[in-house]
Amino acid sequence: MNWKLIFALSLFGLAMAVASLLGLGMLEPLLWLVIFIIYAWVIATRASGKYFLHGFLVSVVNSIWITAIHAAFFTTYAKNNPQMVQGAPAGMNSRVLMIVMGPIVGAVFGLVAGLFAFIASKIVRKRS
Repeated sequence: MNWKLIFALSLFGLAMAVASLLGLGMLEPLLWLVIFIIYAWVIATRASGKYFLHGFLVSVVNSIWITAIHAAFFTTYAKNNPQMVQGAPAGMNSRVLMIVMGPIVGAVFGLVAGLFAFIASKIVRKRS
């Protein structure tokens, strides 16, 4: 996996820029759908059980490291993703809000990833 590419796409908002240039405003949700399907397939074929838990935890851990990167490079992230930081309530630090909400959003998406993994475990054959 190309971690440098993932880091750059996330931090510099390149995925959204490419989507807007191509006129694909719905690109990001479609990318997340593909990511969840890949999560589900890998978990269903490689995990020995507890598929939902594996999917949930992958998403939570992913949200924690992504939030940590965004918080560490907040000024760059905010400059390249203004829509993500302008929605903070008055008097609330956008970085703090991101640090608090990141794992919560990860848990919500974890429910989706866990469900996908559970469903995939019923469809996909296990590796021997």
